Amino acid sequence: MKLSVPDLSCRELVEIVTDYLEARLSVEDRTRFELHLGYCEWCRTYLRQMRQVRDATGELTEESLAPEAKNALLAAFRDWKRGSGGEKP
Repeated sequence: MKLSVPDLSCRELVEIVTDYLEARLSVEDRTRFELHLGYCEWCRTYLRQMRQVRDATGELTEESLAPEAKNALLAAFRDWKRGSGGEKP
């Protein structure tokens, strides 16, 4: 018997990469994430970059952000979600 796991898109992977790095994904989502990495070089590169950013910056909390920086980040993510979302061309 073969179990079917729904495919994860690049956009979905980008949206949950932090949860993956912090080991907060369900077993099913972690499996989907890792299966996607098995065939998507772009997302493997993105994951490496996110690990480097995390390692270089340490932990960033919402409380540690200046209000201007928080607003700028929120605006950037709002615009990103309205746009292509980082999908491959």
